[in-house]
Amino acid sequence: QVQLVESGGGLVQPGGSLRLSCAASGSIADYSLIGWFRQAPGKEREGISCLTGDSGTTFYHESVKGRFTMSRDYASNTVYLQINNLKPEDTGVYYCAADLALCGDYQIAYFGSWGQGTQVTVSS
Repeated sequence: QVQLVESGGGLVQPGGSLRLSCAASGSIADYSLIGWFRQAPGKEREGISCLTGDSGTTFYHESVKGRFTMSRDYASNTVYLQINNLKPEDTGVYYCAADLALCGDYQIAYFGSWGQGTQVTVSS
């Protein structure tokens, strides 16, 4: 349906910051549940943040809470993930997805197709 392209990743030092972008080639519905996922080396892909389309409420995985901030720019049809105080364990490939099946404190799920993601590497 809608094509999403992640960008903004890179190599940063611990304590540094990054802003990841998720650009949509097509319009994302206002009610759509949007989420960010990441896959650390040797681990399964996990949901780290999501945003509801109705209330605009955001949810975060405990490991990123307080450091990551998700937002959406309707004008540019872009979703962002501001990442502060990066830690080595934040290293991984980050993905965004639209039309999530679940978005909440304990459930962030997506059953659609994945893009290529953007690599985030935290190292000295």
